Amino acid sequence: MKNRSGYGTERAVVDTDTSYAHIVLSSTQSCSNTESSSTSTGLPSLLTQSAAASKMASPAPPLKDAVGGLDRDPFVALLAKLIGESQRLQNDPPALVPQEDLVAQHVVDALRPVSTDTGGGPLVVRKVSYTDGRSNVIVEYPGTVPGRVVSFVGMHMDVVPANPSEWDFDPFSLTFEGDDKEKLRGRGTTDCLGHVALVTQLMRRLGEVKPPLKHSVIAVFIANEENSSVTGIGVDGLVKDGLLDKLKTGPLFWIDTADKQPCIGTGGMIPWHLKATGKLFHSGLAHKAINSMELNMDALKEIQTRFYNDFPAHEKEKLYKFATPSTMKPTKWSYPGGGLNQIPGECTISGDISTSFVVQKLKEYVDDINAGLETKLPTRGPVSKYVLPDENLRGRLEIAFDGDVMNGVACNLESRGFQALCKATEEIVGYVEPYSITGSLPLIRELQDEGFDVQTAGYGLLKTYHAKNEYCLFSDMAQGFQVFVSI
Repeated sequence: MKNRSGYGTERAVVDTDTSYAHIVLSSTQSCSNTESSSTSTGLPSLLTQSAAASKMASPAPPLKDAVGGLDRDPFVALLAKLIGESQRLQNDPPALVPQEDLVAQHVVDALRPVSTDTGGGPLVVRKVSYTDGRSNVIVEYPGTVPGRVVSFVGMHMDVVPANPSEWDFDPFSLTFEGDDKEKLRGRGTTDCLGHVALVTQLMRRLGEVKPPLKHSVIAVFIANEENSSVTGIGVDGLVKDGLLDKLKTGPLFWIDTADKQPCIGTGGMIPWHLKATGKLFHSGLAHKAINSMELNMDALKEIQTRFYNDFPAHEKEKLYKFATPSTMKPTKWSYPGGGLNQIPGECTISGDISTSFVVQKLKEYVDDINAGLETKLPTRGPVSKYVLPDENLRGRLEIAFDGDVMNGVACNLESRGFQALCKATEEIVGYVEPYSITGSLPLIRELQDEGFDVQTAGYGLLKTYHAKNEYCLFSDMAQGFQVFVSI
C-alpha cells in the first residue's frame, strides 16, 4: 500500500523515527572531529561512533531521498523577492521602522499551495501581528505523535541598515558574482533573509512530500530581531502569549548565526557611560583647571585594571571555545564642545562590557576613586591635578548603565538537540567545530530562561554579518537544508 508521498507508510514511519534515534545519540558520546580533540576541549562529542553503534544503525531513510536537496531556482526566486523588500525592512527606529509584513506575505504565498487553508496541503500556516505591518509567521507540519516537536526559530524578517553609497553593489536587490551564481549578494542574504527563504523551502518541501513523521516540525519566522528598543512584537510577544509553548517538548534550533557550525555560547553585554566633571578654564592657565579628559582617561585605565584583576577568564571559556574573555572597553568619546584653548569641564567615555553581573562592582570602583582622587590616580605633568584645595573643588566621576542588560547564553551541551545538530553537521558538512561568540543574542537567552532547549546554527558567512557588501553562498545554504532534513 502506498501513501501520498509514494512510499510504504509503515517503512516510512519506522525509518524516519529510527533515523532520529540514530542522530540523537547518548550524551556520553562526543561532538568533535576526533577523540583527542574532545579531550583537549572537554566538549561532549558524538562524532566517534563505535562499531557496534554503526551496526545497529538503520539504513538511510527514504525521507532524505524523497525530500531531496535544496532546489536552487525556487530558493533564489524567493530570496530575490525578499532582498527586493530589504530597503523597507531596515530596523533603526524612529527613522527606519521595518515592515516585516512584506516578507511574511511572501512566505505565506510560497506555502499557499501546500497549506491547509488554501491549498489542501498539510501545513498549518498562521500570521501573528502585534502592530500594523509587522507580522510573525508560524508554520507547522503536523507529526503523528502528540507532544513530539522539532522547531526552527529565529529566522527574522528585518535587517540592519545599509548605505548604498558605501557598497560595491545595490544592497537592496539580489545580485550574483560569477557565472555559476554561487555568491548571492544583498542586505539580508546572510542575516537573515537567506535563512527565511531556506526554511520556507524546507517547509514547502515537507508539504509536497508529506512524509509521516512522528515529530511535528514547526518553523517560526519573527519580526523585530535587530532592535531592542521596541518590545513585545516579535518572538517575545509569541512567548508571552503562550503560542510557542509546545516547542518546549523538543529541541529548538535558532537559525540566525553563521559558518555552518553549532554556535554554543554568546556573550552578555551592557552599555556603560563614564562621565568626568572637572573645571573648565583657559589652557594657558592649566593649574587653575581640572582637566576632565585627563581625569576620565586615568580613571578608565584604573577601572579597567581592577576589572581584569577581579574578572579573569572563566574556567569554561575554553570548553565553549570563546575567542575572548569578558571585556570592558571604550568605544565612544563625547564632550560639550569648546575651543582648542579651553580645558574641557566635562566629558563622557562610553563603551560596553561583555558581561552583565559586574554593574555593582563597577559602581564601587568609581566611588572608591572619587573618595581618593589625591592618591588613586596618577596625574599628567607638574600642573595636572584632579583636586583644587584652595577652591575646595574636586573632580568627579559618574558611571551609568543603559537599562537593557543583554545576558549571555551557554547552550546545553548534553541536550539531545545539541547532539542531533552535531551529528547532522558532521554528516553533511564533513566536520563539526562548535564555537562561541562574544556578540549578544538576547532573544535566545530569554527563550532559554523560559525553558526552551535552544541550540543555534546558521549558514551565512560571519565575515559579512552586519557588514557592507553582504553575501552568502548557495552551496552553504544547500548544506543547511540537508542538515535540517537530517535532523
